[in-house]
Amino acid sequence: MEPRTIKRVVLTFAAGAVACGGAQAADLPLKAKAVEYVKACSLYGAGFYYIPGTDTCIKLGGYLRVEAAFWTNSVYNTSVSGPGGAQNRLSNYYSARSREDFTIDTRTATEYGVVRTFFETTFTWTTGSTAAMGTGATSYSGDGLGLGTLGVYLAFIQFGGFMMGKAISQFSTPWMNYPANNFSGLPGGGGDSTGVNQLSYTADFGLGITATISAQDPTAYYQTNIWNTTNATAGGIVTGVYGSQSFGGTRAPDVIGRIRIDQPWGLFQASLAAHNNHAAYYGASETSGHARDKWGWAGQLALSIANIPTGAGDSINLQGVYTDGASMFNIQENLSTAWAMYGGSSRTAAYQSIGIAGVSDAIYSGASAATGTGLDLTKTYGFNAGYTHNWNPYWNTAVYGGWGAVRYTDAAKALICGSVGMAALELTGVCNPDFNIAAVGTITRWTPVNNLTFSADFAATFLDQKYSGTITAPTVAAAAKPVAAYELKSQSRLSLLLRVQRNW
Repeated sequence: MEPRTIKRVVLTFAAGAVACGGAQAADLPLKAKAVEYVKACSLYGAGFYYIPGTDTCIKLGGYLRVEAAFWTNSVYNTSVSGPGGAQNRLSNYYSARSREDFTIDTRTATEYGVVRTFFETTFTWTTGSTAAMGTGATSYSGDGLGLGTLGVYLAFIQFGGFMMGKAISQFSTPWMNYPANNFSGLPGGGGDSTGVNQLSYTADFGLGITATISAQDPTAYYQTNIWNTTNATAGGIVTGVYGSQSFGGTRAPDVIGRIRIDQPWGLFQASLAAHNNHAAYYGASETSGHARDKWGWAGQLALSIANIPTGAGDSINLQGVYTDGASMFNIQENLSTAWAMYGGSSRTAAYQSIGIAGVSDAIYSGASAATGTGLDLTKTYGFNAGYTHNWNPYWNTAVYGGWGAVRYTDAAKALICGSVGMAALELTGVCNPDFNIAAVGTITRWTPVNNLTFSADFAATFLDQKYSGTITAPTVAAAAKPVAAYELKSQSRLSLLLRVQRNW
């Protein structure tokens, strides 16, 4: 084909294409709308934008965190049980974690006030731990190679003073379990950082004074053991478990009341909680009968003082708590409720030493209504505090500590110490399940640029148990502990948490 002919064909094809395109454009009924660009929303602070085409403002946020904890099987806490508490070849020298947190905050102004929704989720990968299987083999539990876990921390709606959904308990202080620290092992105050299902109403009286009433689900973080000591075993007691776990179904939510005063100098808060203890049957069937429900309670006072004279931005946070049949409002969600810490012993007849502790809401015993007892509530009390000092805009250091006591009544002690499981241990000294726990530490943070922080948190944990003498303990397979004589003795541990976090 001649070049001229080729050119003529191409031009003819192009002209036809333009004509067809013009015909299609002419068929459009309306001109396309202008693009709606995202606009900043200044109503609720920095970071909010209008969702295009709506009057709802949205803010996306979160953080990415990388951390390692040393001398512990738990990233945030001290190992006080299982392979971590064993202090042998199964115990981790370090544990590591990487986490991405993502939040969505939406707000819409209405004639009834602001409607807010908030959602927080995390994607986490954590080093696991090793447990013995009793045959020389071991098993690994953790997030595994390439896998991780998904967490839903918060998911709630706020409207007209009401809060509905998974949110921080109204019993908690604003700093929850962290008066100045990253370490999660402080007793002495109720708090949860990942929320509980609740229906709450807050009345604002002005001048920074608010009052809140709340009904919250106790099952996730605010109930602990109801033990039937009839079923206590020697193997359970040496791991801090004093009987069979005997919860009945949930009958009532925890009822929370709170008064708070927020001022430029800081805040004061008083919290009160009522908690229902509802046990299962004495025996295997409903014909065996059951113990009657008992309500427990918890009270907490908290104080925060901001901008104290030691430096700009310096602060002190402190709180104290008392519980009766509601132990988790003191021995908070991140603490173990069954302690078995091993150490050395100077007694020639003892293989090692062990510190044992168990936390309950209530104790009872019996296999039938004829032999069964009522619920005996466990009392606890404690406090924690933290002081933060800012050296300059880039560096700060904090010191913190917490102490908690768990006390059983004489009747509960008789049930535990008189159980078949305790008799099998052949205790030679004093049987007393009361104990104290404490933790102290210091953290230093460096923020070289905005929203990027490096921190080192060094903590010591102490178990002051009240047993004495020796026991002949059975095999604890998961911790690879043999049948042997053990000295009953208080224990302590050190841990170090290194973290880098980028907020966005």
